[in-house]
This record gives sequence, C-alpha cells and structure tokens, in this order.
Amino acid sequence: MFKKIIIIASIALLSSASATHYPLSITDDLGRRVTINSEPKRIISMLPSHTETVFALNASKKLVGIDEYSNYPKAETDKMPKVGNGFVPNLEAIAALKPDLVLADESSSSKLVQNLEKLGIIVYAGAAQTYNETFEKIAVLGRITNQENTSLRLITSMRNEINSISSKISNLPRVSTYFEVDPTPYAAGATSFIGELLTRAGGINILPASLGAFPKISPELVVSANPSVIIGAKLEDLVQRPGWANISAIKNKRVYDPSGEENDALVRPGPRLPVALKVLVRFLHPEVKF
Repeated sequence: MFKKIIIIASIALLSSASATHYPLSITDDLGRRVTINSEPKRIISMLPSHTETVFALNASKKLVGIDEYSNYPKAETDKMPKVGNGFVPNLEAIAALKPDLVLADESSSSKLVQNLEKLGIIVYAGAAQTYNETFEKIAVLGRITNQENTSLRLITSMRNEINSISSKISNLPRVSTYFEVDPTPYAAGATSFIGELLTRAGGINILPASLGAFPKISPELVVSANPSVIIGAKLEDLVQRPGWANISAIKNKRVYDPSGEENDALVRPGPRLPVALKVLVRFLHPEVKF
C-alpha cells in the first residue's frame, strides 16, 4: 500500500511539473516578449501549420477561428470560421470572435500584429523554417496551450517515425533533386525543413546551403546542376523553359507534381513531417514500399 501511495504521488508530481504555469512569457520570432496571462481558451490560428499543430496537440477545442488556407484535418476545419490570411486578414471577423490569443507567422504578419495589438489582442508570431525549428514550434505551442506532455509525445512519435522511414533508404544511392516552391522560381534550399527531409529521403539538394532556406534562384543554376529528379512542377511546363528540355529529370520524365494534400504536407512544417517524408521517398525511390 505504501509503495502504491509513493507511485501515485510521483505521477501527480510529474504531471504538475509538466503543466504550464501562467503568466507565461515567450519571445516570438519578431523579437517581441509575449506574455500570456492565463491558459488560452479562444485561439485563432492564422497559419495552416499552427492549425495542424493545435489539432495534433488535442487542443482544437480552444480554436475559434482559422485562416482561409487551413484545411487539415478537413472535416473539422471545414466547419470553422475563416478570417482571411496573414497577408489579408479580416480584422473585424477576428475581433468579433473575441480571441485571447492569435497565432501568426513572422514573415507576413508584422502589420497584422500591430493592428491586433491596437485592439488589445495578444499575438504570438513565429513559424518554423528549418527541420529542428519544426519541433521547437510544436514544443512552444504545447507550452502555450498547456499541452506540454502531449507535445513531447508528439515530437517523440514524429522523430521515431522519421527515423524508421529513413532507415529503409539508408543504403540506396542518393538522387540529385531540385524542389521548386513556385515558378518564380523560388526553391527549397538545403537548410530548409524541406531540404532536410530531402536528405533523409535519399536526395541530394542541387542548391548549395549558402543560398539559404528558400532562395529565389537563377533558372540557369538548375540547368547547370542537371538534377535527376524535379519536385513541385509539371513536366509540360518545364519543357517550355529555355534550356530545360535537356535536364536529366525532364528527359527521363522524373518530374513530380504533388497532389494538393501531398503538397500541403510537404510545405507545412508541422505534425505531418513523416507523411511528407514518405511522399519524397516515393518520388526519389519508388521501389521502396511502406
């Protein structure tokens, strides 16, 4: 009996130690010190990766609104109020939902932050750019939503699944790859979370790490690098670009245009990183079966 009491007390202490204590102060990616006075009950997410993370943390009951691009999980997000996006937010709709916290990203939302602060609304602005930052943001949102234990379990599960997938291709030849984010062309650099996933999927990113996470590049760079695989574009579009017809990936028809759901998983640094990795492995090493 005494031993049972000790075990129960230890579990209670562990649970208490991992609970978030408010007020909680966090520095966001705009360098602002954000203080959250009490556990948020009415959250608006202005970024799809944040929305997906809140759902994965079992904190979706706190969500009262989301941005127009948040579409996963579909059945749940279809029913939620949409309040524009980080670039063109619907401030009236946001204010009407009476949020006690808005989750945004730092790149598009500095003006949004200013406008919401004028309304007395607390905003956390920050989004992952790199692979490791993805897990850091999940941990931060776990603290913010008082789901720290859940966030740690999620991170552990994601890392284990990613390692398991990577082990299947560890002895296979590596494939030179170009990942196009948009036809400008912006591309996924080696230091981005997509670049890290490419490496783990058995790819070699043709872009040097010195170009950064998501650089705008010269089309000639791709021609010169002559990748074996191109991801993120349509073959019929690429053959129209000057000098691209002779690229190995195009000649061998190894150009992959992900479906909408696949693309969402690939470009959102959140809980679906393992799904994104499987997509990349399928493109680079179609012989691997899961």
